[in-house]
Order: sequence, then structure tokens, then C-alpha cells
Amino acid sequence: MPGDTPTTRNTGADAKIADAPASWPVERSAERFRSPVVGMRTDWVRMVGSEGDGTSVAARDYMDHPDAAVALALDDDGRVLLQRQYRHATRHTLWELPAGLIDVRGEGPLATARRELLEEAGLRAGRWHELADFFPSPGFSNERIHVFLARDLATVPAEEIDFEREHEEADLVAAWVPLEEAVRLVMTGGLHNGATVIGILAAHAAAADGFASLREPGAA
Repeated sequence: MPGDTPTTRNTGADAKIADAPASWPVERSAERFRSPVVGMRTDWVRMVGSEGDGTSVAARDYMDHPDAAVALALDDDGRVLLQRQYRHATRHTLWELPAGLIDVRGEGPLATARRELLEEAGLRAGRWHELADFFPSPGFSNERIHVFLARDLATVPAEEIDFEREHEEADLVAAWVPLEEAVRLVMTGGLHNGATVIGILAAHAAAADGFASLREPGAA
């Protein structure tokens, strides 16, 4: 009836709460658009979930987007490296963690995070741990973002960096912000980049036990 509160199926108090891979049958698929970076697709998906009878088919539009890797660089004074960059789609300049697409053949998430930290910040890290692994917009994009904690930082001499920044990256502005202050900026609406918000809050939570509970890179 109108006004009723929708309900969801109860899986039980002892059910394991964890995301898991799944793939419902795709009857057909069509590419709607393709650029050098992203594409748009429509899949006609057979509904075989617990509430479906497997006979109905629904169209699902989504963006086919490369995955990305992010480096939260934390120095010995407990400060996080943030970089300001113009993001045209949002019409904002945003303070973000060093990050980039996993778009080099054969390169995994950690290797991309290492490369981006070097190229964008001129830094290397002696210790890496995984902070978070998430889908930023699962309703319409297959992009997956991996956020890593980078510590034991060292500055790389300029002559060892064979990368030249272009376009928006040429105007990057850097700032080292205490982790507690970064959390305050998140909670007061000063920061809006999704991976940056998640990375800062995850690092703050992990700091409670001295980062002892963090996953090794690549661990399940």
C-alpha cells in the first residue's frame, strides 16, 4: 500500500556479511559509446536472484571504466599528503590523494599506486598496506578503486623521474595535513573526493592499533 515501508529479506543473525563475486546471465550486450578511457554499455540481464524466477530480462546501462589505485602517503609526523587538482566534470578544485588509472598493461594496483606516488609527488615508500578496496558507483560503473597506505617515505631525486606532468596535473598544489585534521576536514565537508574520504577515514581507524590489523597488499 502507498506509504508502506519497503522490507528486505532477513538473512539471519549468523549470516556472514561479505561481498562476493556473482554474474547473472547476460542475454545480449551492446556498446553505446567508446572513448580512449571509458565506454558505455547496455546489458540485457536475466533476473535470477532469490526473488526472481529467471524468466524476466532487464536492461542495465553502465560505464565500462578502468580500475584505479590510490596512495595515502603518511609521513613520520603523522601527516597525510593532499594535492589540489581541477576536476572539470565537477567544476571544482579538489584536494585528493595521489592516484591514477590502472592502465599500464601487466601493472597491478600496488604497482600503479607506487608509480602515481612517484610521478605526482616524487616519493617512494618503504612500507605498503591495503586500506580499502571499493566500487565508487556500483549502480552504473564497474570501476574498482584500491587505496593503499604508504609509509617510510623518501624523496626521489628529480633526475630519476622520467615523467612530465600535463594538463591539470601540471598545476598540482601539495600540502601535508595532520591525519586528525584531515579527518576533521572530511567530517566538516571540506573534502569531497570519494577515494580521499575513504582513505583518510580508513587510515584514522587503522591507526588505533598502530596499523597492525591492515592487510598486506594483494591479500584477500
